[in-house]
Amino acid sequence: MGNSALKAHLETAQKTGVFQLTGKGLSEFPEDLQKLASNLRTIDLSNNKIEILPPVMGKFSVLKSLTLNNNKLTALPEELCKLKKLETLHLNGNHLTQLPATFGQLLALKTLSLSGNQLRTVPPQLCSLRHLDVVDLSRNQIRSVPDTVGELQAIELNLNQNQISQISVQISHCPRLKVLRLEENCLDLSMLPQSILSDSQISLLAVEGNLFEIKKLRELEGYDKYMERFTATKKKFA
Repeated sequence: MGNSALKAHLETAQKTGVFQLTGKGLSEFPEDLQKLASNLRTIDLSNNKIEILPPVMGKFSVLKSLTLNNNKLTALPEELCKLKKLETLHLNGNHLTQLPATFGQLLALKTLSLSGNQLRTVPPQLCSLRHLDVVDLSRNQIRSVPDTVGELQAIELNLNQNQISQISVQISHCPRLKVLRLEENCLDLSMLPQSILSDSQISLLAVEGNLFEIKKLRELEGYDKYMERFTATKKKFA
């Protein structure tokens, strides 16, 4: 892509606060974006070949939405965690194996998509994020859901298409968790905590494609309580 094209994009971004440049084969974060660090609210650089985010990312002080789906990121800079206004972060289809230690400082974060990466665990840093609504960790390499998950504030947690065979009973203590997606994992029925059914806020539990037949779920203690929540929620949205 020529400089003049980039310049035109930058001029538009200066007026709108939105910079979108997708599918252009970019191998690095456009250096010229730094000039707009104080007025960009949205950046979308999806479907490029970006391998590294520069530390200057931390200077985008009013950034609300950052989308970098389908790039080649293997790590995120600690500086990214300084973005106090960031509400939406989409990083699907990269090569991330973990999140920065300071990720819990992204206090405004509401939506986090990390589908199709190489995470092996549910990042404990997510438990510090009090405004988190939706977390998508589908299509990773997660094998178990740890005790720390009980602190998670999310309303929806998507763990579809992982390798999960163990789930901490603490998941039923999540204060706001309404939707739990666990489709296409390696769960045995005996490994699904019954408290999810009998004693949680969860009103939609998606567990198709595991190591048990769905009809067996109906035989578990607490299933009727779960169905009450499920039906009440359905009525609300009907």
